[in-house]
Amino acid sequence: MDALVLTGIKSLELQNIAQPEVKPNEVKIHTAFAGICGTDHALYAGLPGSAPAVPPIVLGHENSGVVAEVGSAVTNVKVGDRVTVDPNIYCGQCKFCRTGRPELCENLSAVGVTRDGGFEEYFTAPASVVYQIPDNVSLKSAAVVEPISCAVHGIKLLKVTPYQKALVIGDGFMGELFVQILQAYGIHQVDLAGIVDEKLAMNKEKFGAKRTFNTMKGDKIPEGEYDVVIEAVGLPQTQEAAIESAARGGQVLMFGVGGPDAKFEMNTYEVFQKQLTIQGSFINPNAFEDSLALLSSGKLNVEALMSHELDYDTVDDFVNGKLGVVSKAVVKVGGEEA
Repeated sequence: MDALVLTGIKSLELQNIAQPEVKPNEVKIHTAFAGICGTDHALYAGLPGSAPAVPPIVLGHENSGVVAEVGSAVTNVKVGDRVTVDPNIYCGQCKFCRTGRPELCENLSAVGVTRDGGFEEYFTAPASVVYQIPDNVSLKSAAVVEPISCAVHGIKLLKVTPYQKALVIGDGFMGELFVQILQAYGIHQVDLAGIVDEKLAMNKEKFGAKRTFNTMKGDKIPEGEYDVVIEAVGLPQTQEAAIESAARGGQVLMFGVGGPDAKFEMNTYEVFQKQLTIQGSFINPNAFEDSLALLSSGKLNVEALMSHELDYDTVDDFVNGKLGVVSKAVVKVGGEEA
């Protein structure tokens, strides 16, 4: 079968490899689509994701497909089922797993990071992380349940209620997801700050953003106004802006992934005087069912945010930045027919 293999730092090779064998508790999936995100960029560059990726490895932790084979102990899915996979596999034995914080697992492994993922025709995953897709959700949409679930996990860490005003900083794919998800969770006003006029306009016209700010063109984000602030960029200047824009009693979700050595400044008195909550968010525990329900309900339109559908030959151009501005890219491996 064809597989796009990460063979070293900034080195992807299309190889013909054997199909994986299925263990008793595993599912073999015929891949339909695999999403590409910032984590894949980091792994391609030799940086860690949720865990380090050791080449040779097949990436693709965002994926969807059709069950091709099940192990002898599998009961939750059957051959022919349309599925998506939560890539994160927890050990269940460390102190974090045993105290209800599996995202902090000391022995975390992940499909498409520490074991082969969706950038190949067939891949395997433990049945425990395989989820059936609702009939009204396409395989293409289901390929991005993982990033949806990361956003859902972040929101679950906050106290969200309809009266609040929310600001999302960052008009990349994750920021755009947050605009829709915050409204799905009941917040009555969601504003968006970003740098691309076309994205800001689309989120205002189609996805309910009330106000938009293009910070590259000098738009000023209001200070001290927002009950909930989602920082979805990961740069010091946007992290500082997130703190400044929070209202008294505000909650700031630091969702954007900063550089390993990056730092930002904040006024500690402001944190005290506003009684701010500053919350980090890592991966996506127990969020797939909610994410699939949001997709099935029609409250999320993710395909409208997908700007590129790639094949194996164009993945390298994408991760090298040769395709220009990309909102979200998915690799068509088998397609809707899988």
